[in-house]
Amino acid sequence: MAVYKRGKIWWYKFTWNGEPIRESTKHTNKRVAEQVEAAHKTALAKGEVGIRKRMPVPTLAGFKDQFTQAIEVRCAAKPRTVAFYKEKLTRLLEYPALACAQLDKIDEALIERYVQERRRRVGPATVNRQLATLRRALRLAQEWKIIDRVPRIRLLPGERVRDFVLTREQEKNYFALVANPLHDVAILILDTGLRIGEALLLEWTDVHLDAGVDSRFGYLRVRDGKSRNAKRAVSLTGRVKAMLDERSKTASCPLVFATVSHGPYRGTYLNRLHQKSRETLKLPNDFVLHSLRHTMLTRLGEAGVDAFTIMRIAGHSSIMMSQRYVHPSSEAMGRAIEKLEAQNEVAMRGVGTILGTMSTEPTFGVADNQLQ
Repeated sequence: MAVYKRGKIWWYKFTWNGEPIRESTKHTNKRVAEQVEAAHKTALAKGEVGIRKRMPVPTLAGFKDQFTQAIEVRCAAKPRTVAFYKEKLTRLLEYPALACAQLDKIDEALIERYVQERRRRVGPATVNRQLATLRRALRLAQEWKIIDRVPRIRLLPGERVRDFVLTREQEKNYFALVANPLHDVAILILDTGLRIGEALLLEWTDVHLDAGVDSRFGYLRVRDGKSRNAKRAVSLTGRVKAMLDERSKTASCPLVFATVSHGPYRGTYLNRLHQKSRETLKLPNDFVLHSLRHTMLTRLGEAGVDAFTIMRIAGHSSIMMSQRYVHPSSEAMGRAIEKLEAQNEVAMRGVGTILGTMSTEPTFGVADNQLQ
């Protein structure tokens, strides 16, 4: 078999004494890749290298411990992420054909059968999270040279997007009903746009209630989070400052929101409290705790805040995520053109002044006068 391309890198595959040889050339140039393949064949013929014996490829079930240990180490600071991967891997292993398959035998056809079977019982979003876990496991196996390739894993379309935005009236009724700790956590999320996990792990050392040049009511600092841009400083509103001031009077541990045992509240506990309040108020099921963050960012967009500023406040990993909150109105676009026109007028006045200082006499006339 000739060299072939995977991504930007050329690979080669051939059979030697009945054993398949597949290697990466680590080169992007095809001619160089062919030379690498030829050199390997020559070395085999001379007996300079032997066929490397591959360790038995484990099944997905047999790979479970290795994958779990890797996730626990790589995501040690994110227990929710660890729990997520463990739970999704458990769901994957419930499908016997997948659990018993060797990792190098998991191909697009087997994955498709899994998708078809799971889709009968759960929605696209659930299936996609499980597929994402399978993809990460297989990529780790490839990284550790247990398998040569990762099959193409295509996610399902049609995920339900919750875009519920709380109205001012609904907000008033909601906060009149809910009690602590949900009340104060919800205020924090709604006025700062923090993620639920960021709010629940907030510590007093990251809260600064003194006014600053850019923060009238103080600010808080997020030290870690979901995305690479999660580390950020977020200014406080007046009611968040008042809430934090009040909580600080009885604070007895580093966490802003702590249980009686001084540990953080679990998101599932707050979700249950929120669900009860939502049902009492007869609000839509799409109103989840995350909707408070979505509402805050939507309000920023409606107030004319640009996408880059929203990205910094929200800690989004990409400007694309922030742009969906910005919907310029016809008036806003009109004002933008007015600003451009004002700049043009200033610039033209400057050009006119320069032109006005120039002589209107033809240059040859000056030359004639000088010759006389």
